[in-house]
Amino acid sequence: MASEASEGDQDRTAAAVAAAEAAAPQAGESVRVDSWIWAVRLIKTRSLGAAACKGGHVRVNGERVKPAHSLRVGDEVRLRHENRERIVVVKRLIRKRVGAPVAVQCYVDNSPPPPPREAVAPAGVRDRGAGRPTKRDRRELDRLRALEKGSSRPGQR
Repeated sequence: MASEASEGDQDRTAAAVAAAEAAAPQAGESVRVDSWIWAVRLIKTRSLGAAACKGGHVRVNGERVKPAHSLRVGDEVRLRHENRERIVVVKRLIRKRVGAPVAVQCYVDNSPPPPPREAVAPAGVRDRGAGRPTKRDRRELDRLRALEKGSSRPGQR
């Protein structure tokens, strides 16, 4: 059963790869950098990709580029997005956005691992229908918040 499911997934991925290759630019044609980083799912929208290029957050082979810069296979693309730098080498040029399994096959990811997420304490649980906090409850919350911030005197803002 499990092998049949994985074979079906492989068939779908192979079909998606074939469709992406059919939509890929022909020899000698190029792809815009903003369009490519969107197509391989490094950025959510093409307009965000263009804004990242205009803001200097995208570098191709070490140089800042405009959104219309042409990419070639083998180019190194550095993208700073959401407090993380992504470093990818272009393996395949595509114009249309594809699924994640196909998108991963279009580049080699040389990015450093993402920074660990900060452990956030869960929000305080309040019984449903308990209403608005009383003055006493608010003072207790202020004391807790002061302890979290490391303030020596609670109540000081």
